[in-house]
Amino acid sequence: MTAISDEGAENARQEEDSGIWSTFRQAPTAAKAVLLGVFVNKLAAFIQIFLVLFLSQNGYTAGQAGLALGVYGAGAVLGVLVGGTLADRLGARTATVISMAGSAFLIAALLYVPNYPAMLATVAAVSLVGQFYRPASMTLLTELTPQHQLVMITAMYRLSLNLGTTVAPLLGGALIAISYSWLFWVEAAAALAYAVIAVVALPRRVVRDVPAAGGSAERSVADRINYRAMLADRRYVIFLAAMFINGVVYCQYLVTLPLDVTSLGLDPWVFGALVATNGFLVIALELPATKITQRWPIRRAALCGFGLVAVGYSIYALPPLVAVFVAGTVIWTLAEIIGAPTLFAYPGLIAPERLRGRYIASMQAAFGLSYAVGPVVGAVLWAQLGRAAWLCLGALQLVAVLLGLISIRNLPGATESSAGQETGNAGSDDGPLRTAEDEPVP
Repeated sequence: MTAISDEGAENARQEEDSGIWSTFRQAPTAAKAVLLGVFVNKLAAFIQIFLVLFLSQNGYTAGQAGLALGVYGAGAVLGVLVGGTLADRLGARTATVISMAGSAFLIAALLYVPNYPAMLATVAAVSLVGQFYRPASMTLLTELTPQHQLVMITAMYRLSLNLGTTVAPLLGGALIAISYSWLFWVEAAAALAYAVIAVVALPRRVVRDVPAAGGSAERSVADRINYRAMLADRRYVIFLAAMFINGVVYCQYLVTLPLDVTSLGLDPWVFGALVATNGFLVIALELPATKITQRWPIRRAALCGFGLVAVGYSIYALPPLVAVFVAGTVIWTLAEIIGAPTLFAYPGLIAPERLRGRYIASMQAAFGLSYAVGPVVGAVLWAQLGRAAWLCLGALQLVAVLLGLISIRNLPGATESSAGQETGNAGSDDGPLRTAEDEPVP
């Protein structure tokens, strides 16, 4: 009876301290620094938005500008994977400083490249180096946050990204009115600011008290810190496939939706209003909704997110009324609000500690790759099927639901309040977290 009472009291305590403000107040300074740094960096993330305009203004053809944008996207996917390796081997602070300081230098260099091949090479380097920080940021948040608060802190991380991304085009447009040079110098300064924040506020490394390996076989497994070790987790690979398919379908609001709206003769403002509705609802509702969804079993939240994407896009196949477009948009937006914080926290929760950066980076890379493949898939389906493409996309998303059902597993609720004691693999024997300032890293 006492054990049951203690468990109930512990659950009540965790529910109380996993609210929005309590989670933020209890977050360590390093976690708050990550949220601030990510916001500052995304607030000035201009290059991908204005790269085509910049190159066109400097005499490059539309084809050359489009190729440069494609190179930027490819570099970003590769950069996330490299960033996962750096996070595991060097720690989040070092990976972030390399990313931000390096990209600050390269962004400024774009103003001085002498020819198109040099421009392509510099664009590739900017996108590659500039993405190292992403898995490092989520890895550090996972290591510093108790399990029962990680979904909420992930929602805060996403809010920082979304707010910065929403304001960046407006700020960039104002800077272009002065000079394109200002665009690059301000973005370089923002990256450098995050590097300074990382040096000042992030721990040199977060490590654990890990018992010595018992035998040579155990030591061999523990020392395998690479992507091949991650790929050996077949269940997680299936999860990556689910995330990839989910991204391919989800990004159709950028491709198939505008094609559908314009083919019906609707005013372009309808498309703009639909996208704005998505952004407003996510920014306004994701944190409050996460107060509820973070208490759900992981599979329920994740599969609900996957399923609502299928429903939302399938609704677009109904008779093309504005109300139908609004209803579909609200539903797939709810998919993001309900599912995204859990899905983006999931890799850090189930990853072995020594591979956490790579698990997180693999998911980010899969989702990023889906945004490169998705537009091609949507354009082909639209050309072949017309409005029936929405039903095909809905059916494709059901494959993601099935793969998620197979791969996503629930974790036991956190029972410790100290940072990260139940992060990583369920049943881990790892001891309490400490920073490298407490003990040197070998």
